[in-house]
Amino acid sequence: MIIDSLDNIKIYRAFSNDIYLGLKFLKEANDQINVGIYKINENVKAIVEEYSTEFNKVPLFESHKKVIDIQYPIIGLERVLWSPIHDMEIHSEYNEKKDFTLFKSPHSQASHADIGNNIFAIMFRQDGHSPKHCISEEGFIKKITIKVSFLQ
Repeated sequence: MIIDSLDNIKIYRAFSNDIYLGLKFLKEANDQINVGIYKINENVKAIVEEYSTEFNKVPLFESHKKVIDIQYPIIGLERVLWSPIHDMEIHSEYNEKKDFTLFKSPHSQASHADIGNNIFAIMFRQDGHSPKHCISEEGFIKKITIKVSFLQ
């Protein structure tokens, strides 16, 4: 998982033009953006959604095989729990149509990232992640998730 500031997106151009385009979309979006799906190019799309963060005592972690997630709340702050998936227990087998496996029992070195307010997170296929958690109290979130497709 990468955690960084939107102020640093230019460095990602050398890493991946698709990731850079997704980050550029985040940086240029404003909080009035409508909920929905936005095609950025053939490999990149943005999903804008709204929900309330919550406390979750037994979180499930998702992982994707075909996309990289870039997550950023444009309104509010959100805690995303993280765990490497290599030693986690599978809760639900891989769903090819929805491109995710659900895991439970996070690794002993599991952690979290608090995103929003100019801070984003990038999750790769080995990164189990559990979004929608509140930091200190439940609250409204408007979030943009960038889905960057890659070859297996």
